Amino acid sequence: MNTPAVSDFALHPQLAADTQPLGELPLSLVLLVNDSQYPWLILVPKQTNLREMHHLSEACQQQLMRESCAIASVMEMELSADKINVAALGNMVPQLHLHHVARFTADAAWPAPIWGKHPTIAYAKPSQEVALWQQRLSKVDGFTPARYA
Repeated sequence: MNTPAVSDFALHPQLAADTQPLGELPLSLVLLVNDSQYPWLILVPKQTNLREMHHLSEACQQQLMRESCAIASVMEMELSADKINVAALGNMVPQLHLHHVARFTADAAWPAPIWGKHPTIAYAKPSQEVALWQQRLSKVDGFTPARYA
């Protein structure tokens, strides 16, 4: 996979404000959305000025699909989710990012989409949730956990 240099890559400020970094995969950052109502991870390819998946090289498109499927598989296995929703909307945040949301028939928004359905409820102890997700994701080839001071 030929990935462009990421030295000038920057996470969109809204994604940075709404998430906790979990770590990295070969192509993407892995983020935890700070909403305790839904297990919700985001992949962000570490390339600058990306808005759409088809803007990635073919090799990077394939890598993003591998990473997305690996994240979805972990969520499904670890959480016994009824459904894994994967979406790349980008209407509010233009930087390419892929949402992965584990859904349950008993969750607060089921069966509707989660966006705008209920106000966010932040994790009471985000560092514990980050550690739990890092342990779960350690099973994914190429995952490197984020380091915290």
